[in-house]
Amino acid sequence: MADPLFSLIIPAAGLGKRMETEVPKPYLMLGDKSVLEHALRCFTNVPGLLQVIIATSPVYRKQTDELLNMLFPGTATVIVNGGQERQDSVFNALEHVHEEAELIAVHDAVRPFAPKKAICACLRKANDQQGAILGVPVKDTIKRVDDHRCIMETPSRSELWQAQTPQIFDRKMLTKAYHAAATDKRIGTDDASLIEAIGGKVHVVEGSRDNFKLTYPLDFKIAELLLVEKNSNE
Repeated sequence: MADPLFSLIIPAAGLGKRMETEVPKPYLMLGDKSVLEHALRCFTNVPGLLQVIIATSPVYRKQTDELLNMLFPGTATVIVNGGQERQDSVFNALEHVHEEAELIAVHDAVRPFAPKKAICACLRKANDQQGAILGVPVKDTIKRVDDHRCIMETPSRSELWQAQTPQIFDRKMLTKAYHAAATDKRIGTDDASLIEAIGGKVHVVEGSRDNFKLTYPLDFKIAELLLVEKNSNE
């Protein structure tokens, strides 16, 4: 069976407020490469990649274009303006998805360690179903609280998974979900939640705990240590 053709969307317009830096998180340096470059390299040589679309600030358009030309010389690439929210950035990118794409993969620009093996597994599951995301079982006990932070419930950890990216969906299904969200003025916590809102079924493929999101300064320190370990093993 031929590998499904897919377009990759990476929203990279986020600011670095929680990272306590003026430079947007995707453009911070992690080792000798930007965080965005690490995230993009996760998808080089992934079978079926048809197109890469990045939503970013006009200030970083030239830098992003040079990066895309270097990493994906034989692949169609597009740069669009990012929106105020992540969902706005993905919506802008959806307008440029190639019509031959069967699937759309959305990946956080600040997840630099997504394993290729897990990405390919997620693509296969999404191709068989309506959609699939990477995730890992939660480690900690989770509490549901009320407005006063009083515990209301302790859900069973056996039912809880921590969502990651990429999140991969049928092209028409994801487009429909985003247009429905725009009509209803609904903001989802991730792409899968928008699919769920229109009745779509999304499966979870086990990913890796290395595939964490760089949000706080501590995350960046952990990423630097992980990068050193990975480089020493190559």
